[in-house]
Amino acid sequence: MADSNETVTIATGEGATGTTLLGIGAYRPERVVSNEEICEKIDSTSEWIYERSGILNRHVAGPDEGIVSMSIEAARAAVTSAGIDADLIDALIVCTSTNWTQVPHAAPQVATALGRNGIAAFDLTAGCAGFGYGLAVATNMIRGGGARYVVVVGVEKMTDGIDFSDRNTAFIFGDGAGAVVVGPSETNDISPVVWGSDGEQGSAIRQTKDFKQYVDEVDASAAAAREEAVLQPFLVMDGSKVFRWAAVQVSKVCAQTLEAAGVTAEQIQAFIPHQANGRINSAMAKHLGLPDSVAIANDIEQTGNTSAASIPLAMETILREGEAEPGQIALCIGFGAGLSYAGQVLRLPAKPPAS
Repeated sequence: MADSNETVTIATGEGATGTTLLGIGAYRPERVVSNEEICEKIDSTSEWIYERSGILNRHVAGPDEGIVSMSIEAARAAVTSAGIDADLIDALIVCTSTNWTQVPHAAPQVATALGRNGIAAFDLTAGCAGFGYGLAVATNMIRGGGARYVVVVGVEKMTDGIDFSDRNTAFIFGDGAGAVVVGPSETNDISPVVWGSDGEQGSAIRQTKDFKQYVDEVDASAAAAREEAVLQPFLVMDGSKVFRWAAVQVSKVCAQTLEAAGVTAEQIQAFIPHQANGRINSAMAKHLGLPDSVAIANDIEQTGNTSAASIPLAMETILREGEAEPGQIALCIGFGAGLSYAGQVLRLPAKPPAS
């Protein structure tokens, strides 16, 4: 029996010097919903919606397009883009706030579909900052020796929880999935994350009721005379409060992210913010003093706000359309529900596979 006073040394993981994005993939639902269609249920116009948000269209998932299936398609595309064997993937993170089945969680199902049953796989919920949180966890896993290659998926089916008669939220959100493969690198291509939250203002974006309240109301409606749409939780938002918070906090976080990465605004070649509002994103780029040559992601115009999926979807679009090139330096910032945020500077991955 060992001496109780004996010093025990516990080994540390042997990780990579740096991390890099190897590939990217995306999945967008087939159905496209225009502003005109949204206006059939709310008192508005396509012009008003576009002027206020920068949105023209959004993708809306059908009954057979769920969190797991969309994640699988995006993850497969990312692995193809990375040009590595799927057998090398030893961890998978699904970042989402709209997986209505908490047990089983989505990530193990996605990993199994990729042929990697048994690897570390878990879901992460951090609202619109979810992808940034997932990317930070993945890079720290690789640097700490907990994994070598990690798939990070940002995925949402936002339209399941939207009241399309609510003029404040009906036009904002869409569905989809974006994924990246993160791997080891001798030189570092992903900066330390600058992240945080403001729980004091967290109620600015919330559900109308929690799931226990929902179940209680369903039980109370024994005759089932009330429609499900009345009973279900909906996403509601205090747009003015969120806008004021973002205007003050997010530009500050962007500046802190550049400092943490050791780069200047002049060295940024692409700006990929969370696609919450086109006007906000343009204003942020101007406030940061980004050069006119910087490619600014504007995926919101055709995709809407897809929460945790918005940054990888926007990254895939900006690469696929040739607005930015693999290897360029990009500033990414996620912000929203929580209220949470996460900023990173990274080197863009290889172009996505042709759809």
